[in-house]
Amino acid sequence: MNVLLSYPIFPTSFWSFEKAVQGIGKKAFMPPLSLVTVAALLPQEWNFRLRDRNIEPVTEDDWEWADMVMLSGMIAQKEDYMAQIQEAKRRDLRVVVGGPYATSLPNDMLAAGADFLVLDEGEYTINLFVEALKRGEASGIFRSKDKPDVTLSPVPRYDLLQLDAYFLMAIQYSRGCPFQCEFCDIIILYGRKPRTKTFSQVEKELDVLFDLGWRGGIFFVDDNFIGNKRTVKPFLENLIEWQTNKGYPFSFTTEASIDMAQDDRLLELMALSKFSTVFIGIETPDTDSLKLTMKHQNNRKPMNESLEKIAKSGLRIMAGFIIGFDDEKKGAGERVFQFATENAIPGVTFSMLQALPGTALWDRLKASGRLLDDANLNQTTLLNFVPTRPIEEIAEEYVNAFWKLYDPKVYLKRVFDHFMLVGQAKVHQDPELRKKLANQHKTDFDLKGVLFGLKMLAKLGVVRSTRFVFWKYLYLMFKKNPGGIGNFLSFAAFMEHFLPYRKMVKKEIQEALQARIDGKVKVLDTNIELSDELTEGVEWYKAS
Repeated sequence: MNVLLSYPIFPTSFWSFEKAVQGIGKKAFMPPLSLVTVAALLPQEWNFRLRDRNIEPVTEDDWEWADMVMLSGMIAQKEDYMAQIQEAKRRDLRVVVGGPYATSLPNDMLAAGADFLVLDEGEYTINLFVEALKRGEASGIFRSKDKPDVTLSPVPRYDLLQLDAYFLMAIQYSRGCPFQCEFCDIIILYGRKPRTKTFSQVEKELDVLFDLGWRGGIFFVDDNFIGNKRTVKPFLENLIEWQTNKGYPFSFTTEASIDMAQDDRLLELMALSKFSTVFIGIETPDTDSLKLTMKHQNNRKPMNESLEKIAKSGLRIMAGFIIGFDDEKKGAGERVFQFATENAIPGVTFSMLQALPGTALWDRLKASGRLLDDANLNQTTLLNFVPTRPIEEIAEEYVNAFWKLYDPKVYLKRVFDHFMLVGQAKVHQDPELRKKLANQHKTDFDLKGVLFGLKMLAKLGVVRSTRFVFWKYLYLMFKKNPGGIGNFLSFAAFMEHFLPYRKMVKKEIQEALQARIDGKVKVLDTNIELSDELTEGVEWYKAS
């Protein structure tokens, strides 16, 4: 069996970092962990070709070689996902789909012509699919009510990747999150009981990446890395030992909830295992909106104190914000801008609230007839529901705040302030610790990286209006926190992505707003009937 694993194109987003990634000779930010995990779950006597369309096309030879095409992806990848299904069917190939998009909106997959829908988590449903193939079945929908024990998950087939094409590698330690945020689909897809791998499992994955020659950053793609605090600290203790024995070849990035600031030992272990960056969902500085959307963990302690504590532990912070909550007061965009500035958060993702299928928010809006037929959900789309204040007002606040957040001088000030905080951490101040955590292996910062760095110095320090503040901040970093210069320059280089991206955000939001005003987006028909095959699955899915 020849299986073509195709990963659809991501539209340009906050996370794509195209200019910065391409400047150092990479093609994409991160690889498709989902598909290399699927490849490990399938019969190993099958033949696999992985084509990540974010770094390379699917060729005519690939189509001719394949007996079957398998796709996975998110709702944001909808356009290319659908196109790839249709292209495969045009060639009379069997199409198998899975992942968050297929699980959330299976009718989209049926309408596009997919033959097999392997939904939910593959540790259970892939075996059902393989058995159906053995029986000679030509189509089917496979679901599981149960959440699998992730200790059953095999080492992903990292050997299928073009490692040198990516800025970061990806590993998963846990699935699920203990919280109940109204807008979040993670608890729908993966449940509220965090399930974790053993350290020995993750150790095997780290060993494989190490043996394949990877050095540098790895993203733990968990939606809340610290969701299971009982297991995460022993895990980190083992990770520190592995890093020490291997000479600290990797640094780590992850996502976590802000309550990590309440556990000093947890912060210490993360810093000592060389977690460099953590993404935190702030959502909004408005406590009433946090209460409404059930993001209670953000209201337990003052967020500014928690953020400062996390930064001073040695962790770089990136944070997500949302606009468009019900009963939100006017000026929410400006409040987000001020909060990010006052708390020196350099990387700020900012988007309009989206109601995702299956979430409590989706159900509430559906019941009140407020959902809109606008399923292209990404960071440059409007809210997909009727808000409680004028959409024109929300759109204007959003565009203005995003524009200000990534004004070059304003952005550099946040970057400088942030790394002055991070530089106070023991892991950065203690010479012995700094030496221990230093990567003892040669990295891939080659000639392209050097040339890109020189190009950035020229742009930031000579060509652009940032020239005076850039040299001022660089000098102050040299005087007060020389160890932070690399971080400062790295984050400054991300401006190559943010400057064109903020223009794209402004343009696409304005176009979407005009379409909304012109009445081209209608209220969603929430009485659409599902196929008989899907009805039972959706009922338990919603109930869970």
